[in-house]
Amino acid sequence: MIGRVFSMAGKLKITMVKSMIGRPEKHRRVLRGLGLGKLNKSVLRNDTPATRGMVQAVSHLVTAEEVTNEAQ
Repeated sequence: MIGRVFSMAGKLKITMVKSMIGRPEKHRRVLRGLGLGKLNKSVLRNDTPATRGMVQAVSHLVTAEEVTNEAQ
């Protein structure tokens, strides 16, 4: 993976804190793509630029925190 710079954390814990009811279909697709379907559920995803972009797109609906390798 030469040329790519990823965060040292390795994983992101993403939690859906607001409902997708009444949100645009694009936001719903992003949430489903992250693996989120129910309120207050969390998923662990690799910390990549693509994942961070998805989180940024729906940042008003989710919270994200870095998980260190020791805490896994």
